[in-house]
Amino acid sequence: MITYLVRRLSQAVAVLALVSLVVFGFRWLLPGGPERALLGAGQTAGDASALRHAYGLGRPVVLQYLTWLGQVLHGNLGSSAVQGTSVGSLLVASLPRTLALTLTAAVLAIMIAVPLGLVQALGKDSALDRVLRGFSYVGYGMPSFFLGSVLILVFAVRLHIFAAEGPQEPGIAGVLADWRALTLPVLTLAIFTGAIFARYARAAAIESLASDYVRTARGAGAGPRRVMARHVLRNSLIPVITLAGLSLPQIIGGSLVVESLFNIEGVGWQLWQAALKHDFPVLLGFILVIGTAAVTGSLLADIGYLLADPRVRYRKP
Repeated sequence: MITYLVRRLSQAVAVLALVSLVVFGFRWLLPGGPERALLGAGQTAGDASALRHAYGLGRPVVLQYLTWLGQVLHGNLGSSAVQGTSVGSLLVASLPRTLALTLTAAVLAIMIAVPLGLVQALGKDSALDRVLRGFSYVGYGMPSFFLGSVLILVFAVRLHIFAAEGPQEPGIAGVLADWRALTLPVLTLAIFTGAIFARYARAAAIESLASDYVRTARGAGAGPRRVMARHVLRNSLIPVITLAGLSLPQIIGGSLVVESLFNIEGVGWQLWQAALKHDFPVLLGFILVIGTAAVTGSLLADIGYLLADPRVRYRKP
């Protein structure tokens, strides 16, 4: 197990290095070169000349990359060309809102998806299973902006139960405390994510129920609850845990739409604004952070896989 974790950590570091190379290379692919990537569209000839001198853009590309990587590792992601503030400060201000939104939605999706998947597996091909599968297909195929708009119309405009605008408080605690504003954005993300998780939980539970060890446990006199808790539930969690880690970029991508719809100034909202205003330093800095989060999520998914089923053993390929 330790050998596998060390190998996976080494792979994660290698992938992160590749991500940093891709993001660094984006600066050279933009029209206007790295000067525009760092200064934005409003640069002048004097600004570009000063920037080339300050950042040593005339030096070999390898040295430029190492200098830039050193700055990134020290938390320097550059400065916004539009807002005139550091990308790091924008990230610090927006990240808590996105974390509160995405993590709450992911936990809620798992809490809903796993029981539904077990219920569907126990009643495979029954009327209830078909109905729940239909709901999962609808939830998976429905665009986030449409689902969020429907929830706003019903629960905020008509029924006045929840707020139409997302939480505006800074910090994770402040966002979580404003539950009336947080509920609809979380539901919008959780319904889509839970629909995917439920399908995998159902498939894993069906496979577990048909396995030899479940039949052996039943033959040994284990009751239905013990079989479900000790065998079927654990094996149903494995693909969901793995999928949760691998779905992190998709969840963050969905938060871009949800944050824009509910006016939540999180990472997705900042990315959207940066794209509209051609604020390339913010775009590249945030893309680097999201890429790092994706690699980290994949690593955590592998660790969660081992914790969920310690019987699994990995060997070198």
